[in-house]
Amino acid sequence: MKKSTIWILGIVMGLSFLSLLYLQVSYIEEMVKMRNEQFDESVKRSLYQVSKNLEYDETLRYLQKDVAETERVALSSQVVPPSVAIKNKGLLEQSSHYPVASLYSEFELKTTMTKPSGLPKAMISRKHGENNILQTSRTLQEAIKNRYLHQRVLLDEVVLNILYKSSDKALEERVNFKNLDGYLKSEFVNNGIDIPYHFTVTDKDGREAYRCPDYLDEGSESSYSQILFPNDPPAKISFVKVHFPSKRDYIFDSVSFMLPSLAFTLVLLITFIFTIYIAFRQKKLTEMKNDFINNMTHEFKTPISTISLAAQMLKDPAVAKSPQMFQHISSVINDETKRLRFQVEKVLQMSMFERQKATLKMKEVDANDLISGVINTFALKVEKYNGKINANLKAEDPTIFVDEMHITNVIFNLMDNAVKYKKPESDLLLTVNTWNELGKLCISIADNGIGIKKENLKKVFDKFYRVHTGNLHDVKGFGLGLAYVKKIIQDHKGTIRIESELGVGSKFIIVLPLLNN
Repeated sequence: MKKSTIWILGIVMGLSFLSLLYLQVSYIEEMVKMRNEQFDESVKRSLYQVSKNLEYDETLRYLQKDVAETERVALSSQVVPPSVAIKNKGLLEQSSHYPVASLYSEFELKTTMTKPSGLPKAMISRKHGENNILQTSRTLQEAIKNRYLHQRVLLDEVVLNILYKSSDKALEERVNFKNLDGYLKSEFVNNGIDIPYHFTVTDKDGREAYRCPDYLDEGSESSYSQILFPNDPPAKISFVKVHFPSKRDYIFDSVSFMLPSLAFTLVLLITFIFTIYIAFRQKKLTEMKNDFINNMTHEFKTPISTISLAAQMLKDPAVAKSPQMFQHISSVINDETKRLRFQVEKVLQMSMFERQKATLKMKEVDANDLISGVINTFALKVEKYNGKINANLKAEDPTIFVDEMHITNVIFNLMDNAVKYKKPESDLLLTVNTWNELGKLCISIADNGIGIKKENLKKVFDKFYRVHTGNLHDVKGFGLGLAYVKKIIQDHKGTIRIESELGVGSKFIIVLPLLNN
């Protein structure tokens, strides 16, 4: 898959996940807003009903007091006999006063009658009688309706009079705060609000008539006010203020079921990003492996071609008659065979990296002697390029406990890199030093080669990585040498670092623990 395709897929999927997260966050915000509005509406409805309940209680107390007073007066008086008054024009009016026990008040019954007439009555026909009855019925209905409306207006006036008289009383006398607390609790529960609350009762000027011991007004968002008696005069109104300290938790608990989906989306987004990162890393590793295969083919092709050519020359009878030529061809075959074996050994190092554990045969080794042997073996190769090796092996305590073969390969690989990356126009100069520092053995291998850019210094120890020099095959190798070096040093509990400057050269510094440490 092309790198651009991976980028396009990554951007599309990333935008999709971000859009999904945005929608979920927006949905949660809308739900919180809606729950706040529902909560506000429920509280306002509850407080309104509480104020109505207080008005009902006050009206009931006033009526009960009035009835009790009327009963007391009625029971203490006598029954008034009925009286008959004779009116003009032959009308008789009879009035009677009746005290009513266990009812609301005394009432007066007045009845009006006509005296018997001495004159004969007019005859009423059947036809005119029916019309008169219908008209009389309609008249009676209108009279009853008007009477009802009149009584209704009178009753409203009486109730308003009661309320206005009550507003003159102190707030403590009008409100039973224990009953108020009960009304608040019951109305909140009826409207689906079952969380702790605190309330305070104040008058228009802000003077507190009652306050809960634990009342704490932390903000207007969780506090609500309601007029206790809406029909009071504006100058005498009073308020109840209710505060819900756990409102925020209550609102968010109601939408908490959405939080897991948001968390899962975040996990998916992180997983997707990590997957894209792995895809790019695998693509880079694939490119490095392809580079490795190309270099490996080139590295194997040269010695195989040389050995094949030498084998063909041995078939020539003239070569057999010349011992010197025969010896030269034999040495070429031997050298190229060693070179091929070395390359195969490098390839086999990959399996060690896959196992992540090298098999080390540890023994006591003198580092100065080991490095001297490598320098002697490598001197011929350096002299081939008109190079020179300077050795300053000044470590007073060179004894280390290591795998001799692997450490030898480490020193050899570092020197071989110096030869590969030498300046074409300059003679190679290798400097090898050893010294002791804080109970450690330090080894440095410096060259005057082309050097490495700063941005490439952290990558030189990566497997299959090779510093680009323009031509893929201008420098032989598989990109395994320095990765192998770092792993072997780490398996020996040591460290390795590189110091390099482009165009000046490179310096590798190895630190290994001494035998007594």
